[in-house]
This record gives sequence, C-alpha cells and structure tokens, in this order.
Amino acid sequence: LAGIAMAAVAGIAAAAVGVQALRVRGSATAVPLNDRSIAVLPFENLGDSADAYFADGVTDAVRGKLGALPGMRVIARASSNQYRASTKTPQEIGAELGVQYLLTATVRWQKQGAGGVSRVQVRPELVTVRDAASKWQEPFDAALTDVFQVQADIAGRVAGALDVALGDSVKRMLNAAPTANLAAYDAYLKGRAIQQGGAATDPASLRRAIALHEQAVALDPKFAFAWGELAIARANLYTRGILTPELARLARAAAEQAEALGPGTAAGANALGAYFRRVEIDNARALAVYENALRTAPNDIALLTSVATAERALGRLDASLQHARQARTLDPRAPGPAVRLVSILLSLRRYPEATAVADSARVLAPTALQIITQRAAISLAQGDLPGARAVVQAAMATVDRAALVAFIAQWEDLCWMLDDAAQQELLALPPSHFDEDRGRWGLIRAQAYHLRGDAARSRIYADSARLAFEEQLRATPVNAQRHASRGRALAYLGRKAEAIAEGERAGQLLPVSQDAAVGGSMQHQRAMIYLLVGERDKALGLLEGLLTMPFFLSPGWLRIDPTFAALRGDPRFERLVAGR
Repeated sequence: LAGIAMAAVAGIAAAAVGVQALRVRGSATAVPLNDRSIAVLPFENLGDSADAYFADGVTDAVRGKLGALPGMRVIARASSNQYRASTKTPQEIGAELGVQYLLTATVRWQKQGAGGVSRVQVRPELVTVRDAASKWQEPFDAALTDVFQVQADIAGRVAGALDVALGDSVKRMLNAAPTANLAAYDAYLKGRAIQQGGAATDPASLRRAIALHEQAVALDPKFAFAWGELAIARANLYTRGILTPELARLARAAAEQAEALGPGTAAGANALGAYFRRVEIDNARALAVYENALRTAPNDIALLTSVATAERALGRLDASLQHARQARTLDPRAPGPAVRLVSILLSLRRYPEATAVADSARVLAPTALQIITQRAAISLAQGDLPGARAVVQAAMATVDRAALVAFIAQWEDLCWMLDDAAQQELLALPPSHFDEDRGRWGLIRAQAYHLRGDAARSRIYADSARLAFEEQLRATPVNAQRHASRGRALAYLGRKAEAIAEGERAGQLLPVSQDAAVGGSMQHQRAMIYLLVGERDKALGLLEGLLTMPFFLSPGWLRIDPTFAALRGDPRFERLVAGR
C-alpha cells in the first residue's frame, strides 16, 4: 500500500511539458485581471504527520498538470513551496509571486487495514488574489488507486473555472499516467527527490540518485521520465566524479532511451542535451536538441536554463541572458535559476546586477554552497578580498565548514581566497572530501602549499596529482581538464616543457570557440602554467585575451589574486589591472 501511495500521489508532475511565462510584479494590482497565472501552494496534510509526503505529492501532481494546460501560467514548485504554512494574505503572496490566482487544498489519506480500501480526500479551493474571494471549491473523495483521476479532475475543474478550453489531446494528457509499475514509480520519486532543483551536485548524492533510477528503469524499461533523470544524473556525475569511458557510455544510453520514449519532449531533450553538453562538450548539438523541444514547451524551466548555458558557451550572451532571466521569472524564489543568471552576469562583469540576484538567492537558500561562492566571487571580481572572505566567514556559521572549504577549492579553484585558518582546514581534509580523486586532492594541496611558500610540500603533492591524472588520462585521453590539471602539476614540479605541452593540449582539445566558459578556463589555467614556469609574456598574452571576452576574470580580480603576484610591477600587467 505504501508503494501505491508513493506512486499515486505525484501523478505526472514530471511529465508536464512546461509552464507559461509570468512576470514578478511589485503588487498584486499590477497583475492583469485577465491573466491566468496561478500558484499552487503546498497542500495541507490533515492526516498523520508521517503522511506529509502524500500531500506534497498531490500538490506536485496538480501543479504539473496545470502547467501543461494551454493558456495557463503556473509558478514553479520551488517558488510556491516557500509559502508552506505561510501566514501571509493572498494579496501578499500574489504580489510576491506575480500571480492572479492561488490554489490551496487540504489532503487526508484514510488508511484501511488488510483487505480494506484506503481512500484519499482532497478539498481544493481556487482563490482570486485581488479580493481573496473563493472562485471555486469542491471536495473529492476517492479510492487511493483512483488518485490519479482526482488529480486530473482538480486540474480540469480549475481550467474550467478560468475559462481555459481543453481539447481532446489535452484531456488525454491529463488522464495519462507515467508508468503502470508502482514500485518503479516509488524508486523514481525517491531518486528525483535527491535531484530536485538541481540539489544533487556532489558525487555521493548523484550515485544515490543513479541507483534509484536504475532500479526504476529495471522495473519498467518503458519509463521515459526515469530514463531522463538517470541520463542527467549520469552526465552530472561525469563532470563531478572520476571520469570513465563506461560512465560516458551509460549516460549516452540512458539519454538516447529517454529521447526515444519521448521524442521531442522537454524530458527527452533535457536528457540528451545534458549528455551532449556535459560529456561530449558539444554545445551546438545540445542547443539544437533544446531548441527543438522549446517549440512545444517554450517555458519549461529546465529547458530554459539549459538553453541559457549552451548559448553562453557558444558566445550568444544576449540570448543567454534573456533565457536565464525568463527562467528566473518563472521560478523567482528558487536558487537554481538564480545561480545560472549570476554566472552569466558575472562573466559580463555586470556586478551590481549580479550582486542583487545573488543576495536575493542567499536569502532563499542561505546554505547553498554555490550561491555563497558566487557572492564571494563577485567581491573578488571587484578587487575586494576582505569582502569575499567576509562572505565565506559568515556562511561558515550555518553550513558544514569542511564541505564549504572543499567546494571552494575543488570546484571554484579559489583556495587562495580562503584565510589562513580556512586554508589550514583545507590542508587537513582527506581524499574522501574530494570523492577519493587523488588527482584533484593532490593538486589542491600542491597549490595551497605553493601559495604558502612551502615549495617542498608543494612538489610532493604535485607529483601525487601527476600520477593520478596520468592514470585517469589513460582511460580518457582526450579530456581537456585532465590535461590542464596534469600541466599544472608538472609546472609545480618544474618540468617546463611537459607542463607547457599539456596546457597547450588542453587548449586545443577545448578551445574558446567550442565552449566560451570552459574554454576560457583552459586559457586561464594555461596562463597559470606559463607563469609557474617563467613564461611571463605568454601568460600576459592569455590574460589580455581573457579580459576582452566575457569571463569571470577582471582587472580587480587580477590585482588581488596571488597567483599573478609575480607579474606585479610589470608595465604590461599594470596596464591590465588599471581598468575597472
């Protein structure tokens, strides 16, 4: 029975092909009266507290069904869920979310013993924001196994109350179920919960999600949405964990299966695009997949953020910024779209705008490591090292210190931003904090010891990193990042010719023309290599190029980054850092 409940409550939320655009406005009265924009607030659980997930599942399912209806504008899950048990008035919530209507409900799951029929009671109410009046309400009482139909009926009644016409194809969509295998759906829901909102970024969480989705597709090989989530999790792990050809093959297989089962859908496109973008680093092919699906799901948030990322990589900054802003407008109180928007604004060196978005995201997600680091990076880009360290220090009071220190050093390559105490903590972390990747662990330690003036220890760990990267490159010989990392390790060891060759190999494998963001990172790392081996002019040439393109480096950044301290006093470098 628990399996039936887990399968039934979520309905086909993941199957929704998208939501319609809305604009966050300053007041509820600014919303046009004919606007069919709605926020589905978390439904209140009236049963046992252990059944809260049941009410959440019904909420998500109804939201997903409404989001798929033509003419409806539905605020996304993460933003709506901010108002769980809120005491704010409908007018206040409507003003903050920029919607005309709110859908609320109570849910009670009445369980029966062996042989009995459990039932679900849902009492939804559609509220008009401008006057807090009830526009529609109706109780539903059905057997638990019929809860999919209850969800469809609620969405249909809301559409009717808002004068949204439903064609036959839409009605079929409302009544569709994602899988007939309840155990498969149970595993899928658990895996998706880990990935919800892009929360799974560390390898351990991604592996847990992968195991659950693998269980789901084993139970139902035709379960398209489980294949899609599996593909995305595998592609994300490929960029976050130790690279293996087998993982790349499995990511592609899952993506192709998701696309085959749902050709042209948002779910299939997100899966296949994630593979092309993260594993093959083929942004042009990924963008073509995304754009094809965007024609039928023009405001799917996952598609919009993926499109923005691919466009940024291809140097289409205006379009990238537009799509990132559209995604954040659809989901204004969620951290994911904000992270993407800040990243683009930071690369464009639009610091006041980036600061405003990052600060609002930190209020909503104060423990999100990526947002904390982004806010610190904005200070670095403006030449404010004390300000950046203050951001990190304040965050350490509310997050796992070791996790934050490892994140900053591993994924942002910013161990120099950490103060002395944090650097000491970093140097005390074992390889387990870096997913047992002794290459990354060794290179971070080599860099930290180099910055601290301990050349002997820097060389010891650089050699450990070199050996690990060489082993990884035997498995993935054309991975640009691993070549760049090996080049840096060789530079710390003083092996000049080999280090330069590796840096140049990385640049050839992943040029800026293929991916402006990651290709720019290859140029940045080449500049570090050149400087470590004494090639000052070559390092300066790369830095000059990076300052003329959209990238996170700035004159202010270069002024305070100790990585480039050896260039200070050089007239050419001083001209670079004299800008803003």
